[in-house]
Amino acid sequence: MVTSTGTPVQKPPKTAGPRGADLPRIVPRRRVGRWAATAVALSLFAMVLDSVVRNDAFQWDVVGRYFTTAAVLDGLLLTLWLTAVVMVLGFLLGIPLAVMRLSGNPVLRTLGWGYVWIFRSTPLLVQLLFWFNIGALYPTLGLGIPYGPQFLTVQTVNLLGPSLTAVIGLTLHEAAYAAEVVRGGILSVDPGQTEAAQALGLSRARTLRRIVIPQAMRSIVPTAGNMLIGTLKGTSIVSVLAVHDLLYSVQLVYNQTYQVIPLLMVATLWYVAVTSVLGVGQYYVERHYARGSARGLPPTPPERLRARVTALRARPRRTASAGARPALGGDR
Repeated sequence: MVTSTGTPVQKPPKTAGPRGADLPRIVPRRRVGRWAATAVALSLFAMVLDSVVRNDAFQWDVVGRYFTTAAVLDGLLLTLWLTAVVMVLGFLLGIPLAVMRLSGNPVLRTLGWGYVWIFRSTPLLVQLLFWFNIGALYPTLGLGIPYGPQFLTVQTVNLLGPSLTAVIGLTLHEAAYAAEVVRGGILSVDPGQTEAAQALGLSRARTLRRIVIPQAMRSIVPTAGNMLIGTLKGTSIVSVLAVHDLLYSVQLVYNQTYQVIPLLMVATLWYVAVTSVLGVGQYYVERHYARGSARGLPPTPPERLRARVTALRARPRRTASAGARPALGGDR
């Protein structure tokens, strides 16, 4: 090679080494603050766990003895039954309320808004006590012609027991929140979907059922899952009506044995176990309705664990191959 001034320039000698051997080694950044925070968090967690396990006041032997007794399991089954019934009835009532709130009819829209306003503004305990004492307002309930003769009458006290009162109170309260959840999900759908369905000649009801609701489920399911878990825990409030749910069954036991803390731990562990199972179910339902919204579904926990194990197994191989790399240099 010759420069513009005519001075010859020699090329640098080539090294006979492996390709990329002269590149610097990439070292990951040392995150000292992250590791320090992790150590502090693990230390605090270990201290709390040790205080719980080694504290004799928890009486873990008593917890294990009462954990699967018949009284506790019967209360758990009633809690699960009450949660399922309230959620189903709440959404069956909440969906029409959401449609009313989105209706073009001002009367229906006002009535739907008024229902949600009343039941969201009143504490749940007040509602339950109100329905439990409804006989003071309406001693008898009848079936017949409006403003005319009654064909069938029944005493309200004999009709509404504690369990039915709990179902009515929780359902009416849950429907107000379910209506807002469904309404928010419907509003999250692109209006162009409705316009396209109308252009194809689909009716409003069919568009809502076949086009809007399936797409709105992506927004409805996460909030509905939180409502389900909240309802499961919220059923414990029916113990004030002497309904034999999980908490009330535990209270009956510790009122006799005076072992308050271990029996409360029994109820706590059952609530934690059931909510954990519901959380897993919620994850897979969300994953099901996420189809079509992304190019690929998010990996499940077993898939993430399998990928992590594969990466850890492949790391020693990469380290060994890096250590066997030949040194730089060569004949000139």
